[in-house]
Amino acid sequence: MELVTGATGYVGARLMRRLADEGRAVRALARRPERVEPIPGVETVAGDLVTGAGLTRALEGASTAYYLVHSMEAAGGNGLAFGDRDRTAAERFARAAADARVERIVYLGGIEPPASQSAHLRSRLEVERILLEAVPGSTALRASIVVGAGSSSFRILVRLVERLRVLPLPAWRANRTQPVAERDVIEYLARTPAVPAAAGRSLDIVGPDVLTYAQMIERIADAMGVGRVPLGLGASLTPPAAAVVAAVTGQPLELVRPLMESLESDLLPREPGEAECLYELRPLRFDRAVERALREWESAEPLGAR
Repeated sequence: MELVTGATGYVGARLMRRLADEGRAVRALARRPERVEPIPGVETVAGDLVTGAGLTRALEGASTAYYLVHSMEAAGGNGLAFGDRDRTAAERFARAAADARVERIVYLGGIEPPASQSAHLRSRLEVERILLEAVPGSTALRASIVVGAGSSSFRILVRLVERLRVLPLPAWRANRTQPVAERDVIEYLARTPAVPAAAGRSLDIVGPDVLTYAQMIERIADAMGVGRVPLGLGASLTPPAAAVVAAVTGQPLELVRPLMESLESDLLPREPGEAECLYELRPLRFDRAVERALREWESAEPLGAR
């Protein structure tokens, strides 16, 4: 049995479908089970990672547990900021998984920057440490920007290109990363339980293209068939820029600010090509991933600039 937490989220829902399509026994954990997509053969249970409610039942008989949750909101009703909620949830889940004798937790986090200035990325690394210490055979997969129709970071970039003819680009525009296609993220996650060499490790999963954030935006604009004028700024300006981006894209500031903070340094893999070799996977090029994502996006909702 494989447990998928965050089953109503973007990655969790897609992974759940992927596992079920292979005929694997899947259990979905969600605070609101009624929101989990009904899939034949998938069992749904109610639970809350922060309070620990339902974890014993959810983990019963599970050999693999996918941990695909990450708080991005401001302080909630319990008064905890997102970093505190992440820590609490990870500690409760880790203890429950160890008690249930889960063989492997598979966690999707973020690539570690050279100097971790982002609270968002620091929180992900802390969660990774908690989970791997509790279940030593676990695997953490670290990704940068995920290119997919439901990816928050990708959707923000697309909305900026769609709605602004002049694109103000702060100083982080020259920083580099290796975005990864959603298809490949799901594939890495699904294959992990069958890759013995990935046990007890954290691996950076990336696409083949090293790009600056300015180049990514330019290529997205090209794929959308629109011309945009870049306006380079001399400073990062993350707090005011985050407020502007949130207003333009219609995304919550609590989501946009930590995402923009993560752009303030290079996000590159520690060992390029290592994960591809272990998993025998050939990742999609960036332009191909963008085309796939935009096509899926347009199948569900129109894009005004395309």
